[in-house]
Amino acid sequence: MPCYHCGARQTDPVRGASPWLRGVSDGGQVLICPDCQGAADLRLDTCDTCGSTRLVCRLGEVECRDCGAERPAARSAAGVLAPTTPPGLSAEVEAALNRVLGRN
Repeated sequence: MPCYHCGARQTDPVRGASPWLRGVSDGGQVLICPDCQGAADLRLDTCDTCGSTRLVCRLGEVECRDCGAERPAARSAAGVLAPTTPPGLSAEVEAALNRVLGRN
């Protein structure tokens, strides 16, 4: 998954904790690269209880990593969870499959 702010891709991880941060935007899980973590225009969701942006989304729920408050993930008008697939990802996957499978 690329950085949701700049689109940078993660590289192979080194030992230890990842410098990338998780967040939630429009009810969907996003990753933030180290270069973008200080950006003022991240537009991350905040906790309704404590105002923190340290949220994680899993199994249809958003949990605050600071206070532990939980709430349902945002849903679209159609009643399904908001999409988290970054734009252009399906084209990248198709191109990678074509390379691996030898399709032109």
